[in-house]
Amino acid sequence: MLLPFAILIIGFVVLIKGADYLVEGASSIAKRFKISDLVIGLTIVAFGTSAPELLVNLVSSLQGNSEIAIGNILGSNIANVFLILGIAAIIYPLTVSKGTTYKEIPFSLLAALMLFFLVNDAMIDGQNYSILSRIDGFVLIAFLMIFMYYVFGIAKKGSIPEDVSGLKIRSLRISIFMILLGCAGLVAGGKWVVDSAVEIASFFGVSQSLIGLTIVAVGTSLPELATSAVAAYKKNADIAVGNIVGSNIFNVFWILGLSSIINPIPFQPRNNFDLLVVIFSSLLLFIFMFLGTRHRVDRWEGIMFVVLYISYISFLVYQG
Repeated sequence: MLLPFAILIIGFVVLIKGADYLVEGASSIAKRFKISDLVIGLTIVAFGTSAPELLVNLVSSLQGNSEIAIGNILGSNIANVFLILGIAAIIYPLTVSKGTTYKEIPFSLLAALMLFFLVNDAMIDGQNYSILSRIDGFVLIAFLMIFMYYVFGIAKKGSIPEDVSGLKIRSLRISIFMILLGCAGLVAGGKWVVDSAVEIASFFGVSQSLIGLTIVAVGTSLPELATSAVAAYKKNADIAVGNIVGSNIFNVFWILGLSSIINPIPFQPRNNFDLLVVIFSSLLLFIFMFLGTRHRVDRWEGIMFVVLYISYISFLVYQG
């Protein structure tokens, strides 16, 4: 039984390294064509840090393992706020801009609320099951476009801090090779993660949803953890918070949107609890912006986030 765990760990390593190679290669080509650090950060890096979740979801969706696909996104969004942002705030209190407080955090809350209504529309009509359909996927992608329009509007004003300076400009041949290698790593790593997660769930007699909400979700959130922890250590609060909020928005609008367009995703009613936790985490983050020091996540709030995450995981394990 140690083999599936070993494959899972190797899958995470290959997945994350693949995302790194993809980002570095694509960023190098972008720099070669004189594209600004800011635009690279808002596009290539943003999509790159979401690549592990995307590949895991695509593989899960195509293989019919919808519980892992849904669990991965819900679990990642919960881990992003409660665990990763909590750890970042403990490292250094996070003061954020008014734009993040009044626009980006509410937008992440909107994403969670939209997902709740989209996956429960059939249940509202009295049916005992629901599905994230292709039409729902197009709706989510449309809202992603609105968000990207807003982001590029900020970029033109120069109000988003740059955090991708110092990128190496490699030769075009090496850059393309890194992109191809990164894509191969993402595909291989994603398949290994999903296959081993399914095998682990089967061996222990637990649901795939539980594995997706816990092990897979935390594993695919490692790039966000590294980015936010380093940003907090460097006292760059906007990057630490923006990385998490942006990732949560991308996870719902981009990853679930694209996944459901490729293959509609069944939604189990029991996942509503986890979806409500996602909504609660975004709402609590917004409320914390006005408690204590305004527009700041203090250390005590970070500790509270981590305690809430431990409580949530403990409840999941207890429920089995």
